[in-house]
Amino acid sequence: MPMKILFVGGTGQISYPCVERAVAQGHHVSVYNRGLRGDLLPAGVTSIVGDLAAPTYADLAKANYDVVCQFIAFTPDQVARDIDVFAGHCGQYIFISSASVYEKPARHYVITEQTPAINPYWRYSQNKIACEALLKNAENLAWTIVRPSHTVRTGLPIMMGDSDVMARRMLDGEPTIVAGDGHTPWTLTRSVDLAVPFVGLFGKPAALDEIFHITSDRAHIWDDIQKAIARLLGVEAKIVHVPTETLVRYNPDWVGPLLGDKAWTAIFDNSKVKSVAGNFTCAESLEEILAEPVMHLKQRLAKSRPPKGDLDHLVDRICQEQSALG
Repeated sequence: MPMKILFVGGTGQISYPCVERAVAQGHHVSVYNRGLRGDLLPAGVTSIVGDLAAPTYADLAKANYDVVCQFIAFTPDQVARDIDVFAGHCGQYIFISSASVYEKPARHYVITEQTPAINPYWRYSQNKIACEALLKNAENLAWTIVRPSHTVRTGLPIMMGDSDVMARRMLDGEPTIVAGDGHTPWTLTRSVDLAVPFVGLFGKPAALDEIFHITSDRAHIWDDIQKAIARLLGVEAKIVHVPTETLVRYNPDWVGPLLGDKAWTAIFDNSKVKSVAGNFTCAESLEEILAEPVMHLKQRLAKSRPPKGDLDHLVDRICQEQSALG
């Protein structure tokens, strides 16, 4: 049965394919965002221009949407406002959290929704955990929490820094960095694959007041990911392995994305979401997973290549000093 769906966001890395999927499933879709991105929305989607801080944001509750999908709330105050706005005025509120909330290293080699949500390293993840806590205590609001892991569409998967800069370095024959020995398993999921079970959660009673992660069932080691990117760019990756503890001394800003996430093994059990949204499959080969991000990269580089800057100087310094150690 078609439902009235509101996407708060809707043109981002993960949300855009979810909008496309919702439309394809016959739902009546509205998108609320600042209207700054150039992506053309699918035919039939209603665009509402505004931001989370706008006084008119509260007017969204008047439509009494069946499902509200919140993709751009990152702090507890934003979710607290959503609770005030949508409590009693929507059938299901879906909050996009992050699989980076999970404790790492995980206590079991496969992560489930029962894995503790503890991340002492990354403020981003800590805020997501706080947002989840608010929802769990909300009254008169049926919620669903979705935790995507590393999901790709327009950006290339790297461990830290700017992915376009790292890709440009590959193209120029310059070294790039992988934390650790490069053999840590990491899960990559295409946004278009995540969209299928995500929309499958809409309106499901079994999805209410529950947490789900949505990822591929397959992991790849970081060396293979970087080598595949280089191969699709027509070059050879020149990887320098550097211990994570060393990298975060060079740049403390890398503590969150590395010690709080990408430096650890991440393999997920998706049986919970499959039991509610239905079975789904994800692309498994790196060539298929990376095809769309590489296409978007080439389009960006054709318009403008990122100039040499501070990140290059830091990467060069780290690579030279690490290589000097033999």
